[in-house]
Amino acid sequence: MRNIPLDKLTPQEFLRDFWQKKPLLIRNAIPDFQGLLTRDALMELACCEETQSRLIIQRNKKWLLKYGPLSERDFTKLPKKQWTLLVQEINHFLPSARDLLMQFSFIPRARLDDLMVSYAPKGGGVGPHFDSYDVFLLQGLGSRRWQISAQRDSRLIADAPLKILQNFYPEQEWVLQAGDMLYLPPNYAHNGVAEDECMTYSIGFRAPSHYELVTQFLVYLQDNIEVKGWYADPDLQLQDHSAEIGQAMLRQVSTILEKIKWDQKDIQNFLGIYLTEPKSHVFFEQPEHPLTQSLFLHKARRKGVLLDLKSRMLVGDKTIFMNGEVYKVSVDTYKLLARLADNCGIVLDLKCTEETEKILYQWYVNGYIVIES
Repeated sequence: MRNIPLDKLTPQEFLRDFWQKKPLLIRNAIPDFQGLLTRDALMELACCEETQSRLIIQRNKKWLLKYGPLSERDFTKLPKKQWTLLVQEINHFLPSARDLLMQFSFIPRARLDDLMVSYAPKGGGVGPHFDSYDVFLLQGLGSRRWQISAQRDSRLIADAPLKILQNFYPEQEWVLQAGDMLYLPPNYAHNGVAEDECMTYSIGFRAPSHYELVTQFLVYLQDNIEVKGWYADPDLQLQDHSAEIGQAMLRQVSTILEKIKWDQKDIQNFLGIYLTEPKSHVFFEQPEHPLTQSLFLHKARRKGVLLDLKSRMLVGDKTIFMNGEVYKVSVDTYKLLARLADNCGIVLDLKCTEETEKILYQWYVNGYIVIES
């Protein structure tokens, strides 16, 4: 697997000096890169129920926003300039998009979110804004002018449908051509405007808020801990005020809540489930006429298997996480499935354990993996 060039930096140097610290412009990161799909193909994807897309139009200093799924009619009424189409999760639909993301494997897979592709004619953009996550902006077709700023003024334009900065103070700017790439750390103000017809590929990374992590972990605990016993007060005393929550009740409930315990294993399992859980709009296509297990294994040994483009797979200590499900497995099974998670594909060998065979066949039936064609 080849990592994307980082302007003559090693991945270790990039992580040490730039990741979440400062921007980096990388000229000719992917030589001769013209993109992975055409404008028309992107528009077709934006009309699908399974995609998340947005159409942004700037007109008379006002911003208009429409969420997908879009229709062909939406594209017939557009002005010649100053509009942008954004489509998320292109890696769910194009094997070449997943291959592109694999070049960023120097960042842990647990941090990767998706590949978003934008199309814009001349003057198109989404306005100056902050992102709360790291992003690599890879230029495909055409060229785009990027302006960036380390400003702290985060006031937004009132009543705009997008989070557009009210005041933007650009400190640096470049025009990116096909194959050029700009890395931006979180909360670095930036504004990209199409110089001509252009497409930009945004490799984004997950950055959940502390609030989201805490609330989702509490949901995990609710489903995975057991606290025995019932509230009881055989020594109940008469109170002066019947409606008062008494001190004895407060003390007892405080003691009960202290029974809530978790350890590193719980945190690992929570993260594995949380980070691989498919988003609400993602569905897997099961094979209409599934092969028998023996025929599936025969083909898997001959051709190999691949993760479905929509699958998310991570590994922990002796544990495999696939699309929000947890599998505690033997050492041999773990080694093989960890290779699948790292490389998104494996070829089975004849020494494959029965445990591995059963898990892989169930994933095939669920639509989580496919036989390589």
